[in-house]
Amino acid sequence: MEPKQKNGKHEQIMSAAIKVFAEKGYFQSTIAQIARAAGVADGTIYLYFKNKEDIMAQFVNQQSKKFFDTFTSMFEGKQSAIERLKALIRLHFQVSQEDRYVALVYQVEMRRSDRLMKEDIKDALRMYHDLVGQIVEEGQQEGAIRHDVQIGLVKRMIFATVDEVITSWVMAGGKYDLEPLAEPLANLLLQGIQATPTA
Repeated sequence: MEPKQKNGKHEQIMSAAIKVFAEKGYFQSTIAQIARAAGVADGTIYLYFKNKEDIMAQFVNQQSKKFFDTFTSMFEGKQSAIERLKALIRLHFQVSQEDRYVALVYQVEMRRSDRLMKEDIKDALRMYHDLVGQIVEEGQQEGAIRHDVQIGLVKRMIFATVDEVITSWVMAGGKYDLEPLAEPLANLLLQGIQATPTA
């Protein structure tokens, strides 16, 4: 049977699944638990998803598209590269803080399996790295970012630093505000790559 077109039920099931993955762990979660959390019959899950791996894959694709669409619409070619880089870090923190279940699945559950990381999140990571690389190149063209920095190294440095801050926040139970950390973190990172570092 072909999956039904995505609708409210699809989103209802996916939201329930992410909460179950976050609370019980991805590998310990079952379709029955997801169905119960979503308030649907077990068989209804299979009208929209092949299995729980498919739920995870669709979740990553959906979240990635939402993130990059939001970032793109924020600027539409405006603002300097430095401001765009700060905005990217700020948006990453905002999205994570909006839903701790989503953040927990991204930061913890997906990393419990190399296969999940390789198959489900590799495209999202590549898009993120490419976006950072594009911003850095534009910053170099604007004269705002040093020309001697290695773009590949900068991409990994920025993602790894932001990722670690979010992971620490998740593991601490989200007990403090994440968003206020965006500006000082961005400034700290920029001091290493800006052509004229800020004070």
